[in-house]
Order: sequence, then structure tokens, then C-alpha cells
Amino acid sequence: MRLLRARGLYGPRFREVLPALALLVAAVCSVVALLAWGYRAAGVAVPLAGAVVVVAAVAFWARRRRPGARRRLGYYTPDDLLELDTQGLALAVARMLRRDGWRVRLIPAPDRPHVCARNTDGCHLDVSFRPVAEPLPDEEPPHPHARRGKPDDEVLRLVVHRGTFAARDVRWARREGKTRLLDGSALRRWGAGEKLDELLAEEA
Repeated sequence: MRLLRARGLYGPRFREVLPALALLVAAVCSVVALLAWGYRAAGVAVPLAGAVVVVAAVAFWARRRRPGARRRLGYYTPDDLLELDTQGLALAVARMLRRDGWRVRLIPAPDRPHVCARNTDGCHLDVSFRPVAEPLPDEEPPHPHARRGKPDDEVLRLVVHRGTFAARDVRWARREGKTRLLDGSALRRWGAGEKLDELLAEEA
């Protein structure tokens, strides 16, 4: 049994799951007691209403747990992110930005999709997707499209990469000033529900 646990092939011990089990039992007992009290106080309407609320909450939770619904809401697991191609990653980033309260415009392209976003504070974000941040010699650096007279130096450029940026990419971003890098680790945390502003604040 010890060998199985060492390999991760055996479940947790009883004492490890006991706190969660106790909380679950306490929650169930509390709900049952509340429904019983409501039945004695107001009749059968209270237990029926409670049952409807519980069923609706369970259905909502199960629906949100479904991969398709979860992704449409802007939540992605690490495995979800690994399965995406560049177009799918751009769509995922657009959904995560909408989840964080940004107004988003996704500009599809066969090999280099683009996302433009603006939040309620008036901040503009220009997102690109590429293996490295520094443009190749035959590439033009990605510049955001004109946005109602907004100068380029007021637009934050974000480069998203599922892997790890090289040191030269970090140096290039620092030289650019208004360019930020979001690597695979930060992308996974963003997909799990952390806010983009918090992740960018850590990098700063």
C-alpha cells in the first residue's frame, strides 16, 4: 500500500478526507434541518421551494462544469490550453478578457490572429500570439490599429506564449516599454480564474 501511495496510484487516507467529509455532512444536516423547520413554520411550500432551489443550483453548477460551457465563460484548464492551436488560443484569450470585464474585438487571421481590447478605465490592450516576442528580421512589429485617435504609446501591447520566453524576448519587451509578456505559467493561472490586471502587476 505504501508503494502504491508513493506512485500516486492509491487514494488519500481517511484522515486526509475527514475534514471535507465532516463539512459535507454538516452542510447536508443544516439544509435538512432548515427545510424541516420551514415545513413546521409555513407548511409544504418551504420544502418544495428549497428543493427547487437546490436542484437549480446543482444544475447550474453541473452546467458550468461542462467543458464547453466553462470555456465559453472564459475558464480553461491547463489541458484545454495545450490542445488549442493559435486561432483557438486567440479565442480563449478573447473570452478570458471578456470574463475580466474588457470589451474585445477578435481579428482572425490564418497564422497571426490579433485581439484588441478596452476596459472601463479607458485602457487599450493589443494582444498578439507568437513563439517569441521579438519580431523576426522580415517581420513588421505588431502595431495596433488606430483607435479613435489613441496614440500608440498609450496602448499596452501584450504578447501571449504558452511556453517560456527567452531572455532576449524579455530584454526586447523592456526596451519597448509598453510591451508585456504573458508566458505559459501566467496563462494557466489566467485561465483558472485569476485577473489579468493582477498577473501584469506581478510582472511589473
